[in-house]
Amino acid sequence: MGKIYVNDIRCYAFHGCMAEESQIGTHYRIDVVVDTNLRAAAVSDELADTVDYVSIAAIVIEAMGRRAKLIEVVLYRIQDRIFGEHASVNAVDIKIEKQNPPINADVHSVAVRLEAERKNWEATGND
Repeated sequence: MGKIYVNDIRCYAFHGCMAEESQIGTHYRIDVVVDTNLRAAAVSDELADTVDYVSIAAIVIEAMGRRAKLIEVVLYRIQDRIFGEHASVNAVDIKIEKQNPPINADVHSVAVRLEAERKNWEATGND
C-alpha cells in the first residue's frame, strides 16, 4: 500500500450559512491523501495504473464550486466522488480549511477533516 498526497489545493468559494458568505466568499485550502496500491504503477510506469492526482484536484475544484451552507457537505462530496471514480482507493483523508471565517474572534481559519475507509463507505447522495 501507499499514499498519494495532493496538498494545498487553493480555491475561492461561497460556502457558509450567512447570506453575505454566499455573495462575498472566501479562500479555502484543501489537502487530500488517498491510500492505494502503488506497486502496479511502479512496475508498469503507466499513469493508468495509479490514481492520477490531476483527477483528485479536479474533483476537489468541482466540489468546491458547488455552494453549500456547510463545508461538511463539500467534504463528503469529495469523498464520494473519489471512492466512486477510483476503485483502487482504499481510504481517504480530506481536510478543508476555510480562511478568515466570519466569526467574532481573531481566527485565521477553521477546518473540517474526514478520514474514511472504502469498506465503511456509504454515499451521502449530496452530489
